[in-house]
Amino acid sequence: MSDATEALPPCPECSSAYTYEMGALLICPECGHEWSPASAEPTGAGEDAVIKDAVGNVLADGDTVAVVKTLKVKGSPSGIKAGTKVRNIRLVDGVDGHDIDCKIDGFGPMQLKSNVVKKA
Repeated sequence: MSDATEALPPCPECSSAYTYEMGALLICPECGHEWSPASAEPTGAGEDAVIKDAVGNVLADGDTVAVVKTLKVKGSPSGIKAGTKVRNIRLVDGVDGHDIDCKIDGFGPMQLKSNVVKKA
């Protein structure tokens, strides 16, 4: 049984060696990341990946974007309204598809998904 766990690749998110298989996916118990073994083969693809907004424009660090739909935020009664401008974004390899790191006026630092913003 220990031979099977040594053959599995480490987690691409946190580099944990404790990954395990569940069906067709590999799962990391430490950070909760799930991925398919086929997608784990090409390494370094995260740096070369192009991040696009909701309408297909390529995003870059320092861009200004606008939120395209109202987003719920835990602890906030109103959330982030559609049309809110976010300045000076930073592209990151985030968790669960959140690939934009930013500060939003009235909310503070947070991460957004690129499919809920458009380049302003």
